[in-house]
Amino acid sequence: MSDFPFVFVANAGDGSISTFRLVEGRLERLSATEGVTGCSTFVIDGERDLLYAAVKKSETRDAGILTLEIDRESGALTPRTHLALTDGGMNYLALTRDGSVLLGASYGGGYGIVCPVEGDVVGEPVARVEYPRLHSVLASEDGRFAYFVSLEADLVAQYALGEDLSLTPLTPATVACPDRSGPRHLVFSEAQDAVYVLTEFSGEVLRFDRDVESGVLEFRQAVPAYDLSKDLEHSVIDENPREHHYIWGADIHLANGMLWCSERTESTLGAVRVEADGSLVAPERFTATEPQPRGFAVSPDGRF
Repeated sequence: MSDFPFVFVANAGDGSISTFRLVEGRLERLSATEGVTGCSTFVIDGERDLLYAAVKKSETRDAGILTLEIDRESGALTPRTHLALTDGGMNYLALTRDGSVLLGASYGGGYGIVCPVEGDVVGEPVARVEYPRLHSVLASEDGRFAYFVSLEADLVAQYALGEDLSLTPLTPATVACPDRSGPRHLVFSEAQDAVYVLTEFSGEVLRFDRDVESGVLEFRQAVPAYDLSKDLEHSVIDENPREHHYIWGADIHLANGMLWCSERTESTLGAVRVEADGSLVAPERFTATEPQPRGFAVSPDGRF
């Protein structure tokens, strides 16, 4: 999604990104950009009309980050620059500091990075952290802190992000998630005083209070975000969730006081309610959606 009326969809299987126009709840397909090998994640800088796509290794290019320019009239994407990452491609990308800094998390490579951005060029990483099966990363709204989520280690690593883009561990350096929960994706509250993490293996939303001055997280609550009536079992790392009918939490987004969460085995979306005091209330009903919804988005106005 973006501030202009386009929806971009990564098609990892055929190595493309499709462009749609959102018109009163309908998607009109405009184009598809090829040559985005294995792309399953991207991030958009709407101010600069740039899209940064994580790409896998191909015959002609190393795994890395491909920068594409967005045509504001047509939504067409034009490749501009490429940053090679020989230690493995990214599974999650995020921007901070008005688009001048890009952060990434590599699941297969087990590392996270911080890169400067100048114009349409993503520079070489200037900071790196290592945790097994990193699945996501986000920076605080003020760009002072960064949080990396490790699915295998059941933790959120928390850092101060320096002016020189260095990463300095906070105290404590990591915050534990419930054992074998498999934390996957995270979002901030609008006030930046809480962080919510969706777990893949237990299908829960974890609530962490966040000190906006120090950046430190403190675990407070966990609520289920999947349909309990489906009799899904707790997932096991490296097992096939669909074969065993295991929980398979995937993605989370905040909109209008609701934390929307996807679950892939039963292909559902559910909304965890955030109360005025910050506490979470589990979904009372679920919406069936496309098979195995890995990623999704909410429109900027929260209507779709």
